[in-house]
Amino acid sequence: MARRPKITITVVDRKGSCPCHRGHVPGQSFDFDTERGKLCPMAMHIAFPYIDILRYGGSFPGEKPGEATFCCSDVETINVFHIRREEDRGTS
Repeated sequence: MARRPKITITVVDRKGSCPCHRGHVPGQSFDFDTERGKLCPMAMHIAFPYIDILRYGGSFPGEKPGEATFCCSDVETINVFHIRREEDRGTS
C-alpha cells in the first residue's frame, strides 16, 4: 500500500512590520508529519486545507502541480509559506 506523500512547508518571505511571534524566519522548512508542532498554530490553521488538497492529488490554479503558496493570518507578521508535495516517499 502506498504511503501518503511527504509534505514540506517552507517559510519563503515575511511582509509584516514585526518579527514573527513564533520565531519563524524565511528559509525554515518543516516536515508536516514529523514537525507540525513547531509551526505557528495560526499558520497551521491556514495551511491545513492546502496540505489536505495537495496530499490527495489536488492542485491550485496558477501554482505548479504539487505546490501551493499561502500567508499566515497575523497582520503584523505576514509570513509567506510554500508547501510542496514530495512525490517519491516510498511504500509501506
